[in-house]
Amino acid sequence: MASTTSPTRAPSPLGPPQGVTAGAVLSPLPRDDADGDGAAAAAADRDAADVEDVVSLKVSLLGDCQIGKTSFMVKYVGDDDEQNGLQMTGLNLMDKTLAVRGARIAFSIWDVAGDSQFLDHVPIACKDAVAILYMFDLTSRCTLTNIIDWYERARKWNKTAIPILIGTKFDDFAKLPLEMQWTIVNEARAYARAMKATLFFSSSTHNINVNKIFKFITAKLFNLPWTVERNLTVGEPIIDF
Repeated sequence: MASTTSPTRAPSPLGPPQGVTAGAVLSPLPRDDADGDGAAAAAADRDAADVEDVVSLKVSLLGDCQIGKTSFMVKYVGDDDEQNGLQMTGLNLMDKTLAVRGARIAFSIWDVAGDSQFLDHVPIACKDAVAILYMFDLTSRCTLTNIIDWYERARKWNKTAIPILIGTKFDDFAKLPLEMQWTIVNEARAYARAMKATLFFSSSTHNINVNKIFKFITAKLFNLPWTVERNLTVGEPIIDF
């Protein structure tokens, strides 16, 4: 992230144009910068055992409590037999290893509890992280507003990590009235633009964009020839950058 300026609180966006319907497409904003990857991720896991070189990458998850951070992490890491991590009060760590182009990538994922009494874990979680995932509940606008505080707190300890803004619980969000969806989409895009972050809407329940987010991180770090496609269609899981 080139800029060190903290985002200001996003103004309340205008509502949708009259007669907005599902499938309406938003216009891309000027920026500086259903998943479908499950089978590929599983194949990568099987290949990882045959690879010698290991690259360790630390990824931090920040956001309010009860927004689905842990569910998101568990969905990516896999079932109980594959999970290898450490749990302590206010901090949950899990590892995920996969093979990428002859190297073994070991993601170390740090999930900080969203309660205020655990804010002391933010420095250690953010230090040396290559990416920080700022997460909010798409059905709770206050958790998006609070992203500002999480962003400012994390930036004190890490100004170089890739910022990614993630809206969770897309499956519940998709049931909201279209006018409300439109408003939240525009607010989230405004926050992501201020943070110079890529925006993903995701669902752990239905594995929407979970693997894709980590694939995006890997491609960005190692300049791999894989690009994520922008999706600005209202009613679908948004991807914006």
